[in-house]
Amino acid sequence: ADESQPSLNQLTPLQAASIPNMDQVAQLGRSGQTDNVPESMPSGSDVGTMSLFGYSPLQFHTGRAPLEAAAQGIELNPGDWAIRCNLVTVEDERMKSFTAEQYPSHEAAHLIELLQRDQCGDTHWKYYAGVSYRNLLVYRARGAQAPFDQSTFSTPPHDITDQPIQPHLPSGPGADQLRALMERSRVLLQDAPANVARRAAGELPATQTWLWGQGQRPALQPFVERFGARGAVITAVDLLRGIGRLIGWDVVEVAGATGYLDTDYAAKGRAAIETLSRPDVDFVVVHVEATDEASHEGDVHAKVQAVENIDRHIVGPVHGWLRQQGEYRLLICPDHPTFLRTRTHSHGYCPFAMCGTGISVDSSNTYDERAAALTGFDFPQGWELMNAFLNGADA
Repeated sequence: ADESQPSLNQLTPLQAASIPNMDQVAQLGRSGQTDNVPESMPSGSDVGTMSLFGYSPLQFHTGRAPLEAAAQGIELNPGDWAIRCNLVTVEDERMKSFTAEQYPSHEAAHLIELLQRDQCGDTHWKYYAGVSYRNLLVYRARGAQAPFDQSTFSTPPHDITDQPIQPHLPSGPGADQLRALMERSRVLLQDAPANVARRAAGELPATQTWLWGQGQRPALQPFVERFGARGAVITAVDLLRGIGRLIGWDVVEVAGATGYLDTDYAAKGRAAIETLSRPDVDFVVVHVEATDEASHEGDVHAKVQAVENIDRHIVGPVHGWLRQQGEYRLLICPDHPTFLRTRTHSHGYCPFAMCGTGISVDSSNTYDERAAALTGFDFPQGWELMNAFLNGADA
């Protein structure tokens, strides 16, 4: 979801893109808007997808990092805290890149190993390598009182691109320990071989870690108990893998799925059809991160292209297959807006379109922000959309 773009003749990327398959979903069913992120919470996929999957983040959300820990199979015990550990590039005390220019996973793993060796002998802190710049730090309480609580505040690095970092360093209980670890990482990563090689190649180094998104394991009711459907999720992002595992979904791995603009869209579409064909699956979520990444980079043309790739390689083939199977339902929806103008997440309504068995037909001809806003079919509490979709509700 996005705003009108001057470079697109005041159209949004959805309006400018050629998306005949998404438009067909709107034409065969109904469109509307859903607000997945409560105003009192930071906008991000941890909140937005939890809501979109049918769980109130006001009730269930404890932080982003515990969800990613679940994705990696990292068990959090009572009192333990997981913390997101980005590898970032800071230049002149400004956030140059919150991804360290999409730092390669194999090189990132070496940096995380370096950081962990420095903590050798400490019984509380443990680093875990993830995918690319997305890694984790876990505080193991081991019977001790954790230094953090729910008032500990840390700013997502993707919210401060090109901004000074000093006003956004962690604050509140335990923040002194987080700041010390971040400062120590500067020293350790400065002359790391991978960073030396990247500088020589004209690429951005990972100059330090950025710690944020801390929290404890959430207590989520299994999806099959909540909605009576057996689910699966296809994603390249640990955050969604984690939510999926915590609610009892099967997590389907797809070769070529990168969580970036170069992801293999067609492979995701094929995997969705294969997964839906299984007798033990009623429901599949296909998540694509590319549009969000394009907004973070401020690349309007990449965002339009990503939307078109989703339409051509995922929505089209999946919907075509579903229509041959008999009864079905299909829903298209973002989890939160990410504006090209600000290059960060925002609050507000996201457009959705759904069609299939039990879904009535409205007058929508296209799938986009403006068309969805005209229908009046709104979900101000986004977590209620899932129930309406699964039950074919005509609110």
